Amino acid sequence: MKLCMPTMGEGGMNEKVYNHFGSASYFTIFDDETHELKVVENNNSHHSHGACQPLEAIAPYNVDAVLTNGMGKRAVQKMNNGGIKVYLLEDDTVADAIDKFAKNGLVELTVENACGGHSH
Repeated sequence: MKLCMPTMGEGGMNEKVYNHFGSASYFTIFDDETHELKVVENNNSHHSHGACQPLEAIAPYNVDAVLTNGMGKRAVQKMNNGGIKVYLLEDDTVADAIDKFAKNGLVELTVENACGGHSH
């Protein structure tokens, strides 16, 4: 399974997961089968409200789940429509997020409990 986390830097496993998916500078992608870690630039981080294109940014990496501290309702819906589940974190590092996911310790983020806007 491939997990994607929004990050502001390229610090790998020690990087903090950023507080809002679409505004992150990078996406850190972890393959739990191969343990390969890849950091890719988010070329859509400066989008206007409601114009986030999350699937476009991560589609080439065949992501199965996104682990994030926040994501808007429309972005969650786009992810879900693309077959990607979204899980909510609380200020974790990439390593912590992966560990919590592996232990089924995360709550799924849905349209009902997603952020209502950039100011939440």
